[in-house]
Amino acid sequence: MEMNAAYTSLVAVGDSFTEGMSDLLPDGSYRGWADLLAARMAARTPGFRYANLAVRGKLIGQIADEQAPLAAAMKADVVTLVGGLNDTLRPKVDMGHVRAKLTEAVETLAPSCRQLVLMRSPGRRGPVFERFRPRVEELFAVVEELAAKHDAIVVDLYGADVLGDQRMWDVDRLHLTAEGHRRVAEAVWQALGLTAEDDWLCPLPAAVPPRWLARRVSDAQFAREHLVPWIGRRLTGRSSGDGRPAKRPELLPYESMREVTEEGPVR
Repeated sequence: MEMNAAYTSLVAVGDSFTEGMSDLLPDGSYRGWADLLAARMAARTPGFRYANLAVRGKLIGQIADEQAPLAAAMKADVVTLVGGLNDTLRPKVDMGHVRAKLTEAVETLAPSCRQLVLMRSPGRRGPVFERFRPRVEELFAVVEELAAKHDAIVVDLYGADVLGDQRMWDVDRLHLTAEGHRRVAEAVWQALGLTAEDDWLCPLPAAVPPRWLARRVSDAQFAREHLVPWIGRRLTGRSSGDGRPAKRPELLPYESMREVTEEGPVR
């Protein structure tokens, strides 16, 4: 990669991971790694433009059909594409279909931009993720194959031990915390050839394991507030993103720092 490369625009495509859940802002909206990355790129490039087409709950077929053509038409310098994980976490999945639609999305986006960025998504350590690991790793093999064919960057979040740490994940056990998103933004920043500002792979301090009762209370809360509603949506064919628009649907100048931290501009 060209070090300190200059980029004038970014389009982010994907699902809840790219939408920014669960990096919650005081006004109830989500920020996330893509917004953090855009803020940093805008701070160094006057007139920088940004769009985020991601919508929570989207499957790779929906991303390929609904988001990829819109993103390609924007002709951005950088396009990030993360998708397919929602498919792998369903009770039944056709991995051949996932491969075909991910390939379609990449083939739509790669010629339209200066740099396409793909990812091996992070995985929370635990028994639930272990159940789906073979599917997830099959998905990531496709990501690597497509990246090599289309000269895309692959940001390996899956191989980062620190992002598997349970403390990096929100209470829903599906989405990263604010600190997790901050580290992903730094990882993509560095992968784009921009000067490192932090060690995103630095492990968290050693933690005292929670007591048995605290774990059971946490498990019960998770099941009641997140697992049962998730199962209900799967059984009824609904999605958390049904009817929800993209968070930033147009490629417009990123002129404000409203979406950065309360403490000040993102570094």
